Amino acid sequence: MREAGLDVFAAELANGAFVIGVRESDEYTAGHVPGALSAPLSAPGAALGSLPGDRPVHVVRAGGNRSARAADHPAALGVDAVSVSGGTAGRARTGRPLVRGMVHQTA
Repeated sequence: MREAGLDVFAAELANGAFVIGVRESDEYTAGHVPGALSAPLSAPGAALGSLPGDRPVHVVRAGGNRSARAADHPAALGVDAVSVSGGTAGRARTGRPLVRGMVHQTA
């Protein structure tokens, strides 16, 4: 499993990165990375069938700490999982946009 900083993640997101948000539904609704698919940590297996096998999957949590743990699940199955250090909170602190509401379905 790899880790990407917020600047690297921002560049990859601008290029169409696949992103899952692993916070719970209420946290996801409060603010998430644009385009992030909701895949709560409380149901780690639910998203695995929806993940692409041909490109990296960026895993985002509130502060980045639990995204590393969450990235272990797809990484164990051979998915190129990338934990985003700093998470959603770090993204907000740097002035990058978040989306509010349940925009994408759960994986």
